[in-house]
Amino acid sequence: MNRAGSRPPSNGSTRGRPRSAAVEQAILDGVMNLLEDGVPLGDLSVERIARTAGVGKAAIYRRWSNKEDLFVDVIRAAESAEPELPGTSMRDDLVVLLESLRQRSLVRRLLAILINAHAQTRSSPKIWAAYHAGVITPRRDLGLAILHRGRANGELRTDVDLELAVEMFVAPLLIPSFVSHDPDLPDGLAEQIVDAVLQGLRPVNS
Repeated sequence: MNRAGSRPPSNGSTRGRPRSAAVEQAILDGVMNLLEDGVPLGDLSVERIARTAGVGKAAIYRRWSNKEDLFVDVIRAAESAEPELPGTSMRDDLVVLLESLRQRSLVRRLLAILINAHAQTRSSPKIWAAYHAGVITPRRDLGLAILHRGRANGELRTDVDLELAVEMFVAPLLIPSFVSHDPDLPDGLAEQIVDAVLQGLRPVNS
């Protein structure tokens, strides 16, 4: 796959680059729209993607050698940056992190990508590895960093397994997303989860 190398030099003009960027975005949006409509990744053909995006098949083949590479870029394009944390306390940071995860789980497009990425765990380890590296790991690392600061500040017991604690916080949001395509994740759920879990993780004298 060679995107930049396939584009001709601008020769002082940038007219060609916006068109190339627009085509690429149209293809990514086309895949996202199909996934959002409930089409499994395995059922997506280059012909169908091209038709949905309004481009020729050659435009897809010039950018991606296979559907795996295309879907990896779809994952990267769909995900937003991690939230800015207030830094006022471990609880406040956790609430912001979980609220961001709750909001993401309510976006049909992101939910469809999550379900498809998980479904490809066995048939396409490359896709799941890309999702894990680009989405799960950064979010998990952010959660661990919050808990490490909380433990250093005396907001968390020193004997708490931080890896397990991260899972305790995020599982109530992730499990409904996998079970239901329209998960019930009401306002205030982030605060409810954080406060419930922290009851068992705070120092006894807090």
